[in-house]
Amino acid sequence: MTDSKPESIWSRAFALLCLAEFLGYAQHAVLQPTFPLYITHLGGSPFIVGLVIASFGVTSVISRPILGYWADRWSVTGVMILGLVAQGASVSLCLIPFAGATMFANGLRGIGWSGMNTGAYTLLAISAPSARRGEASGYFGSAQSAATVLLPAVALWIIDARFGGFHAAFILAMSLVLGGAGAAYVLSREIPPGPRGAQSDSTESWWREIISVFDRSVVLPAALTFLLHLSLPCLTSFIVLYARQIGVGHFGWYYVVIGATSMLARPLLGRVSDKIGCGQSLIIAFSLETIALLIMPTVSNLAGTMVAGALYFIGAAIGGARIMALAIGNAPPERRARALASFSVAFPLSNGAGALVNGFALDLGGFTWMYIMAALMCAAGLLLTAKQWTNLK
Repeated sequence: MTDSKPESIWSRAFALLCLAEFLGYAQHAVLQPTFPLYITHLGGSPFIVGLVIASFGVTSVISRPILGYWADRWSVTGVMILGLVAQGASVSLCLIPFAGATMFANGLRGIGWSGMNTGAYTLLAISAPSARRGEASGYFGSAQSAATVLLPAVALWIIDARFGGFHAAFILAMSLVLGGAGAAYVLSREIPPGPRGAQSDSTESWWREIISVFDRSVVLPAALTFLLHLSLPCLTSFIVLYARQIGVGHFGWYYVVIGATSMLARPLLGRVSDKIGCGQSLIIAFSLETIALLIMPTVSNLAGTMVAGALYFIGAAIGGARIMALAIGNAPPERRARALASFSVAFPLSNGAGALVNGFALDLGGFTWMYIMAALMCAAGLLLTAKQWTNLK
């Protein structure tokens, strides 16, 4: 009788990977509500807020191919550590009370974010059992989402506290991401420092490999991730401005609810996605996000925003876990870091594009039209899922 016990997901290396990602995302969670309030405090408009957020996405996208190529040929953990350290250094520029300095800092932070995730996604691909990729991606995503349970609320509390302010929030963000660099360094002791993938058999010139932003093997999961997260700034950044407009107090609890929802849902729904398949998972994901975005402009209290936010992040949880598993399965082993770097371009690209489009819609038509436009963009994911149904089986 054969032993059918499933291969274990958890190891010391996987735990350290999740810890490093948690601390890196914790820094991001502190800055999500901080940037919109800081820029408007300095006199900037919602569109300027969108530009600051978009600067992060632009540099993250541009740097991915270079960092993916570098990780394949040097060290995956080394790229991850440098990415975390670069983020901590860039946040220090936010201490300069000038919107332009914050935009520049967020652009530099995007490069560090790119290095962190290029390394982390490659390490996940190496460590995840093939039959449990959705579940492993769920745990990995849960570690990322756990940071959003309390950190945005803590950031809002620090900003309003008598002893705090914006500079205190920025210092907290720096401390967290540098702690993540420490965890990644310990992780590097668990994994040999050399390239994690086999040498590429490609006859393509090295410079052509670098400037090829998208590896063809991950174009579909990258497109799905882009559409899944295009509306995310509406629920994470612009939402604090909406709450102040409708007079919602103690809004930090919103971030606690959506963070806890995402953290708990990702491993559970990742396991479900392994069972029901990719197409069905994505239909559920895009449907829930679209419904949540249409509900948001109709609510007028904290409870309503919590319900809409929880629906949105349940959809994001099942969709994110399944798309990650799809990308890992499609990435060729000989250029895994490059392929997953290409895939990971989609998140900052969608975050930047969504911030610009939704910030512009907010300036022109207000919050109601911003959420309606975001829902329409999200619903486009259903059309892509239907068109690619055969490829998603």
